[in-house]
Amino acid sequence: MLSDEVCDACRPDALKATEAEIAAMMPEIPEWTLITEDGQQRLNRVFTTKNFVLAQALANAIADYAEQVGHHPRLTIEWGRLDVTWWSHKIDGVHRNDFICAARCDDLAARTL
Repeated sequence: MLSDEVCDACRPDALKATEAEIAAMMPEIPEWTLITEDGQQRLNRVFTTKNFVLAQALANAIADYAEQVGHHPRLTIEWGRLDVTWWSHKIDGVHRNDFICAARCDDLAARTL
């Protein structure tokens, strides 16, 4: 399972996830969407919450995890929602690490919300 794997620092020469790899990993994070933004593939999910405090709590939990693994998403907090986007800046696209981090976000949300 992706959520059991460890996110390792991505090097600039790391390879982007292939279409076959993406297709194999997406079923493990069914509520995430593969988007293209600024010409890069990225993973995105909007978590809905009952209020701002819960959105902030989830954002803080994700930020703490991201800091631990040295891989940082874009987090946008609004009342009742948290928008999370993962991609690997060094390779301008998605890497297995992004899928691992997305799966970990799902686990954090299950514990936080």
